[in-house]
Amino acid sequence: MLSIRRIWIPLAAVALALTAVPASAEDSKFSAKLTGASQLPEPTTSKATGELKLVVSADGKKISYTLSVENLRNPSGADMHLGPDTANGPPVVKLFPVHGASAKKGDFSGVLSEGTITAGDLSGPLLGSALADLIEQIRDGNTYVNVHTDDGTPPANTGPGDYRLGEIRGQIK
Repeated sequence: MLSIRRIWIPLAAVALALTAVPASAEDSKFSAKLTGASQLPEPTTSKATGELKLVVSADGKKISYTLSVENLRNPSGADMHLGPDTANGPPVVKLFPVHGASAKKGDFSGVLSEGTITAGDLSGPLLGSALADLIEQIRDGNTYVNVHTDDGTPPANTGPGDYRLGEIRGQIK
C-alpha cells in the first residue's frame, strides 16, 4: 500500500512546476517593405527602399518599431496611415521626426527612426482611442507606412529627394 506521503510529494512538485511556468502570450510581429512602386496615387521613380518592423507587446499596451531606409535623399517625415494597399488614408501615428529629431538633408541610409507607440501617440481618426484599435487595423492589413522627402525648393514633387506626398510606401503585414 502506497503511503499518502509518497503520492503527495510528487503531485506537489508537479503542481509547483506548472505554476512556475507562466502561461503568457507572445509578442506579435509585423513588417512592411517600402518602395516607390507602392506609392499612390502614382508610383515614384525612387530607387530608395525601406523596412518597418513592429513588435506588439504581449499585453497589447505598446508597439515597438524600427524604420530603416536605404538610398533615400532628404527624408522629411514618416507616418503610419489607415488604408488598404489600393488607397490613401489618414495618418494615425507620426514615426519621423519624433523625440526631438528633425528632417535630414542629403543622402541617408540606416535607421531613420525607432521608438515605442502607445495610445497617447495616436492621432487623426484614432485620437483618443485605445491602442487595441490600431492593433486591430494592423492585424486586418489596413495600415501602411509612408516616408516623405523634401529638398526645400519649390516646386514640390520634382523627383527623388522631393516627394512631399510620399516617396516610398509599404503595407504593414
